[in-house]
Amino acid sequence: MLIVVADGEHARFVRAAADGALHTVSAIDSTAARKQSSGLGSDRPGATFHSDASVHHSLSPRSDPHMLAEERFAQMLAREIGIAMDHDPAGELVLAAPPRILNAIRERLADGIAARIVGMLGKDLTKVPDQALRSHLRHWLDAPPRTS
Repeated sequence: MLIVVADGEHARFVRAAADGALHTVSAIDSTAARKQSSGLGSDRPGATFHSDASVHHSLSPRSDPHMLAEERFAQMLAREIGIAMDHDPAGELVLAAPPRILNAIRERLADGIAARIVGMLGKDLTKVPDQALRSHLRHWLDAPPRTS
């Protein structure tokens, strides 16, 4: 079973060892993780003015740079999950992430990988140490494996 614990900027892939202890086997960080909005896109929105007035009005940005960065991270993470799951054709998948990110990742998974999801938890567990994850994921970790 592969457990993916993520937020919009960080993810780790966790697996159970033979003794049942959970261990991070790899981690991924977004390149945008520590950037401010100004570093992700234009630092100021554009401006416009009306021809009959001398006042400039700022334009709202069309999209939030952090949200776009999270969407790109979800896409990249879905590809990495697919690669990891291809190495374990019978493996099951559990995803834990805040609800918006969880949905973004799930929507971007290939159909064959999405079908192998046995559990999803809409909660940010990225700061939870490996040894404390079991209490959050017990429902799926202690369940018998699915049969195809």
